Amino acid sequence: MKPFILALLLCLPSLSQAQNSLGQDLEKSYNIWRTSLINKDVATWQRVTAEHRRIEVRNRIISEKLPFPAAIFDLPAPPPALTGLKFLEASINGATAKSAYFGKVDFGVGGDPTENLLVLSFVKGAGGWLYDRADFVNLTALPEVRKELASGDLGYLKGVPEAQPSGTVPPIPIAVNPARTIAKVYVFCPGREVQVQINKISRHRFANAKEAEVVLGGAKIGPNEVQFSVAKLEGGTGEEAMTIRIYLMSEVETVKPVKVFEYQVLENEPFKSYDTASFTLDAALAAKLMGK
Repeated sequence: MKPFILALLLCLPSLSQAQNSLGQDLEKSYNIWRTSLINKDVATWQRVTAEHRRIEVRNRIISEKLPFPAAIFDLPAPPPALTGLKFLEASINGATAKSAYFGKVDFGVGGDPTENLLVLSFVKGAGGWLYDRADFVNLTALPEVRKELASGDLGYLKGVPEAQPSGTVPPIPIAVNPARTIAKVYVFCPGREVQVQINKISRHRFANAKEAEVVLGGAKIGPNEVQFSVAKLEGGTGEEAMTIRIYLMSEVETVKPVKVFEYQVLENEPFKSYDTASFTLDAALAAKLMGK
């Protein structure tokens, strides 16, 4: 019996062989996706991109009133090539997978790239692995980690959530209608997590941030609902200043953005942990913003 068991084990692929095979499949998918962007090949891009990501990209583009699908390919530089990067590992969890690379990730912005970490994410589709997203981890402040990864020590990856497949495929978002008016939500929230939802469609999360995001579907004529929640982050005091604003963006150079919603808390002031509010967009203002 023992020789039979040994022979059976010898026929099974090793962990490294399975990883290499998975890594090759994921790399092939990424390279096809990358080439589709360079060649402006809509059909191939749709075929090799995860469904939830395709809809997210479409939603963002039409919410900024840009041409779809042409704007998919309007990039300052092509996605980075994997040529010259060191393959670290590939891992799988259910219908999700990740592949990690180390080296001089070149985003085409000039200069001499330094050695950093690039993690690619994929989800399983009917025809194989579909590209989802890329996470770039800057290791400038982690010189010891750079040495470890260069030497083949992958311990650091185990503590990086972005490098581990979750096993959960992101839900398919609602396909929004083309925006009538471009809107953006701006949040300043040091020490806090703020979640904002506009018209029950456009969902946004900000953590210890000062940034703006496009409102999916834009603002509609008539009332627009705004829901938000606020929570203190670890390390925060709960007494920091905070601002949530929504702006309607002008398509006319001489017309400034219009602030239509604001919730602002000064330092040491109490804040609402949850609230529902609204703003109204009338046809006259929409026409002014569109230059009509």
